[in-house]
Amino acid sequence: MDKKRVVHYVNQFYSGVGGEEKAGMTPFSIDGATSVGRSLEAAFDGAIEIVRTISCGDNFAAENPDVLAEKVVQWVRESDAAFFVAGPSFAAGRYGMACAVACQAVAEKLGLPVMAAMEPSSPGVDMCKRVTYIVPTSDSARSMREVLKSMGQLGVKLLRGETIGLPHEEGYIPRGIRVNVTAEKRGARRGVDMLLKKLSGQPYTTELPMPVFDRVPPAPAVKDMRSALIAIGTEGGIVPKGNPDKIEAHNASKWCLYSIAGLEGLAKGEFEVAHGGYDPVMATENPNRVLPLDVARACQKESLFGGLFDKYPVTVGNVTAVRSAEKYGREMGELLKEQGVEGIVLTST
Repeated sequence: MDKKRVVHYVNQFYSGVGGEEKAGMTPFSIDGATSVGRSLEAAFDGAIEIVRTISCGDNFAAENPDVLAEKVVQWVRESDAAFFVAGPSFAAGRYGMACAVACQAVAEKLGLPVMAAMEPSSPGVDMCKRVTYIVPTSDSARSMREVLKSMGQLGVKLLRGETIGLPHEEGYIPRGIRVNVTAEKRGARRGVDMLLKKLSGQPYTTELPMPVFDRVPPAPAVKDMRSALIAIGTEGGIVPKGNPDKIEAHNASKWCLYSIAGLEGLAKGEFEVAHGGYDPVMATENPNRVLPLDVARACQKESLFGGLFDKYPVTVGNVTAVRSAEKYGREMGELLKEQGVEGIVLTST
């Protein structure tokens, strides 16, 4: 098989430009392959040639998806490409979304086969899985070699126009597309077999998997609000002026704790918005709209609760990986509990 011309999308880090300090870069194009691209070519066993690499800063891509999509379609068309590949993005939320935007644009505008690789909980998966074959990854680049190998195996079959089997057979994330298949046993027999295995504790695989949602048991009620120490917190990115700990506007890598001791409310000019996912004008004018310290103080004066914790936890919940959000929430809860806090009003934007 002659080598197929391929265009590859990577973010600013994997293109070698830089890290978070370059996350605002506009889309740009590189002739040929990057180091990741060369490894991808090897994984395809010589079946492809990456003729162009497209890259963009993660922040710019998240804030300007239409611009990214337009440039990707333009450059892929100019490259006379036969195939488009994005990533691997692993669990990076903004990067995954950019890959999804690029894949969706190429598939829908140009009709080319597309492929990506992401961690299954990446927000980009649901966005493009119906038009993109997505190879699952771990949450970090430690599995790069194995992921590229899997991409090569599936990608070669796509390039050859071969029939692609079911997700568990080919190693891609289920796309939510139903297909008709011929089975040795009729449905009633298969259903009874599964039921018998379930009743006897044997392993079985359902033919119609249902969505699995995390079950978070509600915290027990505060026993006595009038004596309870209460905290307020937010994922809305309200931080002291200057954003001293540099919480990222997207895909935050941390959460922070700031003092509100002695404050009756959050004064304009002393606090700002670090969040990049909503219009900050109203919150900049009055930060209490997101972190309601003024109302909390009024409730405290009316003795609706015993006391207000003198610090507030904050992060940015914009394109933040689910696992990161879980981690931050758990850490916040453990710290507040250690400080004697019995309840928290946690606001979202």
